Amino acid sequence: MSDGIETIRSKTGVRKKYKEFKAHHEPQVEICFLLQDWDDGYNVGGMFRVADGCGAQELIMTGKTPVPPHPMIGVTSLGHHRRIPFRFFKSHEEAALTLVQEGWSLVAVEIAEGSVNYLEFDFPPRTCLVLGNEVNGVYGSVMKHRTAAVYIPMMGKGRSLNVHVAGAVVAWQAILGARTG
Repeated sequence: MSDGIETIRSKTGVRKKYKEFKAHHEPQVEICFLLQDWDDGYNVGGMFRVADGCGAQELIMTGKTPVPPHPMIGVTSLGHHRRIPFRFFKSHEEAALTLVQEGWSLVAVEIAEGSVNYLEFDFPPRTCLVLGNEVNGVYGSVMKHRTAAVYIPMMGKGRSLNVHVAGAVVAWQAILGARTG
């Protein structure tokens, strides 16, 4: 390369970089994700990669959300679906109630009444990010059990990001950028 900087290609080199990062950036919160009634298996696969990348405890899927071994999940997860634990609930509300009972604070990633810019939110120590259906968002049966709702302000004309991308953006803010932890 002309600038003298080489890309690290070995697994050992990458692991070393990640170990250095983790040594200086302790996660501020414990995190999991609730995938409420997702339509697209590719989004689910992408979410497995996000969950692994940010050290999430697990994914919880509800309703019609595809679950492994759905073929579309494996295509985009690149094997991460074998690393991250997941549970499935047919009922969205049962999943929400179970998570609250287990000590998780449900934080909906949704533009809703009273929602806060995700950059200005103090994430609870055990945060479950609730990511709603790709078209219809987080349903009322889940919203009524939430601790809070956060939104991602958009700079362009679009109203939102892809659901698993939004999950990644908010998750990294929660685990590393929490204002008070």
